[in-house]
Amino acid sequence: MENYVNQILSNWEGKPLESAHKIIRKYGYPQEASKGKLTWYDNGPWKRTIIHRETVPHNFPHPHPDFLEQTIDYQVPIHLYDDIAAFDGSVYLDRTKGEASAMCDEEAMNFLSLNVMHEIVTGQRDVEGAKMFLAQTAFMYLTQNVSSPYTEGLIFPKQYNTADPGIIYFE
Repeated sequence: MENYVNQILSNWEGKPLESAHKIIRKYGYPQEASKGKLTWYDNGPWKRTIIHRETVPHNFPHPHPDFLEQTIDYQVPIHLYDDIAAFDGSVYLDRTKGEASAMCDEEAMNFLSLNVMHEIVTGQRDVEGAKMFLAQTAFMYLTQNVSSPYTEGLIFPKQYNTADPGIIYFE
């Protein structure tokens, strides 16, 4: 796998390439690799980590490319889906799988996004307060190199059995 991944990465550039090397140093080589993405399963606190070769422009809380997608098992009550979407367009919920994903350009920012999402879900922050807190915490981390528990890992317990396969209406 190592040679195959290195061959793939020889065609990558910029921040996705830098991030791929950083994640490989931290978690080892991915379990899956294609020319467009690398995928790890059960690496650290993550159910899944994907580095996409192609980036998506994102302006919250500052202009940056999104390409590092990290997923956890997490159940969000349906009535809060709009709040999570209003909070950050790069936090994705999958109700059927029972997953929450964050996509940014740094693992620390994915931790931050999911930690603040959790605080919205638990009623500790409203959407506007969450946006301001994330922006301030990201600013301090990215410009002043000031770490926080929010950027170092998940600050809430791991969830289990989060899938919601829906209700059968007919068979």
